[in-house]
Amino acid sequence: MLNLIIRKWIEPYMLLETIKEYASTEEFSFDGSNKAILKQHFLKQLRDTKAFGLYMKNVNKFYLFNANINVKDIITKAFDLTDNDFEITEDVHKPFDMVDSGEAEASVITY
Repeated sequence: MLNLIIRKWIEPYMLLETIKEYASTEEFSFDGSNKAILKQHFLKQLRDTKAFGLYMKNVNKFYLFNANINVKDIITKAFDLTDNDFEITEDVHKPFDMVDSGEAEASVITY
C-alpha cells in the first residue's frame, strides 16, 4: 500500500471534483462519536474493493473511489505539485494522523 500525503494547500472541493472526473465515489460522513468506527469500515472497504480513498482536512468525510486510475499523476498534474508538496508512505495511519494534526491538507489512501 502506498499512500499519498499532500502538504501543499489545495481547495478541498477542487481536489474532490478533479478526482470525480475520473472515478465514481461513495462518501462516509462522520462526527466525533463515530469517526473511529467509520475509519475502520472505510479501510475494510478499501481492502476489499481495491479502490482508493481520499481524506481531507476540515471535511468530515472519507471518500471511496471505485476506479483503477493513477490518481497520483492526475493530482500532481492538475495542481502542479512538486516532490516537496507531497510524501509517499506505506504506513496506513500516517495519512490520517498528518491531516488531523494539520501537517497535511489531504491524503490519498490505497490498498
